[in-house]
Amino acid sequence: MGDSLSAGYGLSAEQGWVSLLAKRIESAKPGWRVVNASISGETTAGGSARIVREVLRVKPAVVVIQLGANDGLRGLPLREMRHNLARMVGASQYVGAKVLLVGMRIPPNYGADYADGFERVYRDLAAHFDVALLAFLLEPIAADRGNFQDDNLHPVADAQPMLRDHVWEALAPLLD
Repeated sequence: MGDSLSAGYGLSAEQGWVSLLAKRIESAKPGWRVVNASISGETTAGGSARIVREVLRVKPAVVVIQLGANDGLRGLPLREMRHNLARMVGASQYVGAKVLLVGMRIPPNYGADYADGFERVYRDLAAHFDVALLAFLLEPIAADRGNFQDDNLHPVADAQPMLRDHVWEALAPLLD
């Protein structure tokens, strides 16, 4: 469950980190299947509205939740973001899935308190629900402007393998 960063915005379907990760999982963990339920522009409210239907339909063993960036870019209330992500984690755990919560950082446009609170939402939820946390999806590429498309938000195709590898480190232990 993700937004444009996981849907591969501006890339062909096979270039995004989720598709690259699916190929790695196919070879490393035969029998596992990846379902990318990411939608460009998705907020945590949209993910929260879709999660129950998705987990009942797919019956996943592991759910990766990579949402919140659009909430932050829009300055949406952190209390609502926390509630939405908590609902997603709870629904995933209800069907017996392990969860990897993938966090994001935002620029300080809305002030340091908002930016700090935004990051804290992920840490607090991971601790509360005892789920795996990857604190910042874009960590391995964020410092290099050349890793991003002209919009300065979405990673280019050449950066996707670094994202795949970054997520793999947190996800692999959940696939045992």
